[in-house]
Amino acid sequence: MPQPSPLPTARRRRLGVELRRLRERADLSATQAAVLLGATQSRVSNIEAGRYGVSADRVRTMARHYDCTDEPLIDALAAMTGERRRGWWEEYREILSPRMLDLTEVEHHAVALRVAQIINIPGLLQTPDHARALFGHTVPALKAHEIEHRVSHRIKRQGLLHREQPPPYAAVIHEAALRMRFGDRVTVKAQLHHLNEMSELDHVTIVVVPFAGGPFHTSGQGIDYFHGPVGQLDTVQLDTDHGAELIDAPAQLERQHLALDRMRQVALSQTQSRDFVARLAKDA
Repeated sequence: MPQPSPLPTARRRRLGVELRRLRERADLSATQAAVLLGATQSRVSNIEAGRYGVSADRVRTMARHYDCTDEPLIDALAAMTGERRRGWWEEYREILSPRMLDLTEVEHHAVALRVAQIINIPGLLQTPDHARALFGHTVPALKAHEIEHRVSHRIKRQGLLHREQPPPYAAVIHEAALRMRFGDRVTVKAQLHHLNEMSELDHVTIVVVPFAGGPFHTSGQGIDYFHGPVGQLDTVQLDTDHGAELIDAPAQLERQHLALDRMRQVALSQTQSRDFVARLAKDA
């Protein structure tokens, strides 16, 4: 009999969460679901906790017993069972926090990404020198080799924007983040030029909210919105003092989606944003 995984991946945990939501929507207890599925209550609970893997056929059987007729959702859930290999980020398992690796996994599987940053350049748009300077100001202070691990991880994450078929990426960046000086003058200029270079890619949209744009809805948190293959599988990452927080509750997703929309409404156009960043780089 297979043993529960002590380190379920973020993707497997999310699959379990969605299966539990389907069961609860059908008003079935874990015990009742186990009877329908010919399994034990503990196995159903372990699947929902992400501790047991589950096949695509089993997912479809569960959806049928849970009276789910949303075929796009069922197909998306079934597709989440097919990956057997762990991702490249697993090489950092003993080095970086589990939350950081969970973020990387969710990001890797997103079909589109929307980002808003108030005081930091988005991680996928940072140069190595900027990231190095940023990690050099953490509290508590990191050792030199710890900084380099984080920089290398961040740069590898950026590979998703350079895939053969990269996901659409849209970033809203506040002027405050653009004016934060991490590193020397050369580093600052290079980072600003890099933003404009990235904005020239067809799948990348970068817009700026200037100070003159006035107030807008935000708590000051950075927002990373990862679109899944169907809306029910979207995920949001919020920056907090204790690290990245991944949320997937429907009401919270809707709230963050609205916050991103409102921030985009007060941002400059893409052309205006490029000109704005170019002026900042010239004066840096």
